[in-house]
Amino acid sequence: MLSLLAQISGEVSNGSSAADAAARLGFASWILYLPAIAALVGLAFGAMKIKNKLPAAVTVLALGGAFVVAVMAYLGWQEVAQKAPVSVPIASWLNFAWGEGENQRLALGDFALYLDGLSLFWILFVTGLGTLIAIYASEYMEGDVGKGYVRFFAAVSVFLLSMGCLVLGGNLLMLFLGWEGVGLASYLLIGYHYGKPAAVAAAKKAFITNRIGDVGLVLGIWLCWQNFGTLDYASLFTAAGEMAKQPTGPGAEWIPYCLMLGAFGKSAQLPLYVWLPDAMEGPTPVSALIHAATMVTAGVYLIARTYPLFDLHPHALETVAWVGGLTAILAATIGMAQYDMKRVWAYSTISQLGFMFLGLGVGSTFAASFHVFTHAFFKATLFLTAGAVMHGFAGQLDIRKLSGIRKVPGFKVVAYTMLVGCLWLAAIPYSASFFSKDAILLSAFTNEAHAVPALGWLGLVTACLTAYYSFRVWFRVFGGETNYEPGDEVHGHDGHGHDLGHGHAAHSATHGHDHGGHGSHAGFHPHPPRLAMNGVVTILAIGSILAGLPSYLELAGHHNWVHDMISASTAASGAGDAHGGHGGHLLLGMDPHKAVGLLSMAVATTGILVALFLHLWNRSAADRLRKGMLAFPPTRLLVNGAENKWWVDELYEVILIWPVKALGHVFAFLDRHLVDGFWTHGLGRGPAWMGRLFQPLYNGQLQGYAVTMAGGTVLMAIWILWVWMKGGA
Repeated sequence: MLSLLAQISGEVSNGSSAADAAARLGFASWILYLPAIAALVGLAFGAMKIKNKLPAAVTVLALGGAFVVAVMAYLGWQEVAQKAPVSVPIASWLNFAWGEGENQRLALGDFALYLDGLSLFWILFVTGLGTLIAIYASEYMEGDVGKGYVRFFAAVSVFLLSMGCLVLGGNLLMLFLGWEGVGLASYLLIGYHYGKPAAVAAAKKAFITNRIGDVGLVLGIWLCWQNFGTLDYASLFTAAGEMAKQPTGPGAEWIPYCLMLGAFGKSAQLPLYVWLPDAMEGPTPVSALIHAATMVTAGVYLIARTYPLFDLHPHALETVAWVGGLTAILAATIGMAQYDMKRVWAYSTISQLGFMFLGLGVGSTFAASFHVFTHAFFKATLFLTAGAVMHGFAGQLDIRKLSGIRKVPGFKVVAYTMLVGCLWLAAIPYSASFFSKDAILLSAFTNEAHAVPALGWLGLVTACLTAYYSFRVWFRVFGGETNYEPGDEVHGHDGHGHDLGHGHAAHSATHGHDHGGHGSHAGFHPHPPRLAMNGVVTILAIGSILAGLPSYLELAGHHNWVHDMISASTAASGAGDAHGGHGGHLLLGMDPHKAVGLLSMAVATTGILVALFLHLWNRSAADRLRKGMLAFPPTRLLVNGAENKWWVDELYEVILIWPVKALGHVFAFLDRHLVDGFWTHGLGRGPAWMGRLFQPLYNGQLQGYAVTMAGGTVLMAIWILWVWMKGGA
């Protein structure tokens, strides 16, 4: 580990100094500046009450520019730094001391970018997909021009700025600033329809659940500084490597557990995954942004970035693996029983994130990062095509109320791009996700230090369920005879709660598609997506295919680009061999590569064929199967549990929310009656009560004053007499 860290932290080779490389790569800071400028311009547009699509144009140009700068930074890093890490300073900050002793100085040095294989790999797809999603949103959100359009795109800019800060930051504190910025932006975007109670509740749920994880991250950062005296990546991991050889300092063994708690919150893993399905209350582009390339990948990035710190406890990575594996299977069982298309994809995101954490836990940062990369493209495709369906059918997302819509004029692009997304989510043989998922499973079966074969088999079961629910959606919505019911937006309101005001009625009036006979609403005319939406989903579908290019080239004898990038970073200790060397292990009596490949083919094919039979060829059989399982007590629990999300939200309601509410009522009672009633108001009323006691004596009548004077004289006389008698004694 130490030699590896020394290698990736060494000086820039070939005669170029680190300072020279930093100077030549200084333009990379524009990856942050451009979305920051777009956010500020968005605020100005809001103040100016702009009522056109200019905010979208500014955001798209800024994010597109950031992507171009990221590409240039990647090319420059290869040429100038020879793939060694480079720190690009931006500003000096937080450099002060409060004593002479050890750990009594906070010197984080520069507000800097840390350019290495991991950060550049991540920022490339973050900015690239962010740009495409913004282009899609420019058309999708056009019904809100003059209302929330400016606010939406300003928040998107903040989102991408924060993600850039998180990924490119040169120390843990800068990562934390981006981390919290992403949380704030997600709150604003999920709660975009702030007039809807469901959207407000979803935004608060996401924000509060993530704060629980953030407590762990803050503690982890504090323990890092307490034990190593630095938060800067370049020195932090070297110090961690030294400590791994010696007895750890106070609390050092808790560092990986604190960091993983933060990662589990942001990336929606057990037990903190419950916020992500409700995030569907935001507009569909927000769902794609959160689920594909930005917020939910932050936890995976955190563990990959701090991977050397997970050597501080022998069971830390094993814990990550088990949490990831169990989350994957749990979310898959829920996803296969949901009827809302976007919620199916939401639970699939949680499940696929579980695969990524499984990969990290079984010792393969390469496999986990590769799966992040492949997943980003096909999951963005799935969400944006679901949004196109929702946009065209007045908010309808219930897969029981949509059928055969590939035959509806204008929806073929949506149908077949979603088909690509479903095939890639199902990980059919030789798809990009087939290679990335199999790399995770192979490591689970064969990794010399971290293999957990039980999780490998659990992953295969999860893969079968994934293939099933992916094509359950596609066969139901796009296969069969054309039949549909519009959503509630056709009536001018949004019962689903995702998106409002996309102008369905106006658009329908200008398009002459007549499919009234296909649904129960004879006057409804679906309207297809236009160039921006169709163009983006087409590019994403092509990107999903090309995301497998590193593995295709590897099969041809070339290097795997993703592996090379991860190997040139602080995650290098988990990169291993791109071919997944198995150290002589056999699986089912054969080479593990071959065995995992065959098993993956078998489970994907099985899942797709079951979905084909139940949801295309014989849909009545699916209904009979469900009724039969509900009639049989042992299987009734399975059906009801999956459809009701295993009652996890209700469980949290009982064991967490109700007790907190009860405690809140107790404190409110004490505050109202003890603190305010007795202490604050009670003592404050004392002088007033005394005043009222003597008020009758000062009523403006002469006899009243005479009585007062006489009473005062008597009291003074008694007091003098008492003092005299006491002195005399």
